[in-house]
Amino acid sequence: MPTPTPRIIALSAGLLWLLLAGAAPVRAQAPSLQEYHIGPGDILKINVFKSPDLSLEVRVSETGTISYPLIGSVQLNDFTLPAAEHKIAQLLRDGGFVVNPQVSILLTQAFGNLVSVLGSVNKPGRYPLDAAGGHLSGVLATAGGVTPTGGDVAVVTGTRNGKPFHRDIDFVKASQDGNTAEDIALAGGDTVYVDRQPVFYIYGEVQHAGQYRLEPDMTVMQALAVGGGVTTKGTRRGIVLHRRDAHGKVNEIDVKLDDDVKDMDVIYVKESLF
Repeated sequence: MPTPTPRIIALSAGLLWLLLAGAAPVRAQAPSLQEYHIGPGDILKINVFKSPDLSLEVRVSETGTISYPLIGSVQLNDFTLPAAEHKIAQLLRDGGFVVNPQVSILLTQAFGNLVSVLGSVNKPGRYPLDAAGGHLSGVLATAGGVTPTGGDVAVVTGTRNGKPFHRDIDFVKASQDGNTAEDIALAGGDTVYVDRQPVFYIYGEVQHAGQYRLEPDMTVMQALAVGGGVTTKGTRRGIVLHRRDAHGKVNEIDVKLDDDVKDMDVIYVKESLF
């Protein structure tokens, strides 16, 4: 069964985009430790000058808090290291535990700086932002690029300024247009998900039955063309489409040639009776 070729290059679009981005102006470097924002999973080594009993290594909980002697639970999620030092020092001073606390925090493991890459990529996993360049294209490339069955859109979710963040990015179109503005900067804790490419099936009296990649706004006529067209035994008047509804039930639909094809549609071309 022949495979359509017009968009084969797009299958490795993450890597292509990275090359296009390389021609763009140099981006800012990864943030320094002074600018790093603490996140869940991070491991911090906290020292208080001349107070060894208050020096310890702690892990930031999933809610962004740490448990600290004398002052209890401390919320540090999204704090920079200097801001966290200031907060702990203030709590120790306000509680009357230390007169003039000098707090220093060392980031020993930065789990909050990781991005999860899932779905149709060659190497799903969690990757550090600095190793991936901090942008979407670099993260996709670090994850080995998109698989041959992967789609064109990356869904990026996370938080920005304490609010939920969601962005759908057509990285194939962006790479073809040279639109590096769509190559957004990612943040620690973000998730990048690449869904499978939508497909349709065609069988019956067509030249090349099988599964094919569904292009945007594809019509039944275009789908027939991808399958090599109707055979001499077939008829365009005998086209039936099978489509699954929201409840999972497959319905049989009589369609016209200019009707749209949707993901997972099955097109059947009947044999002509004459």
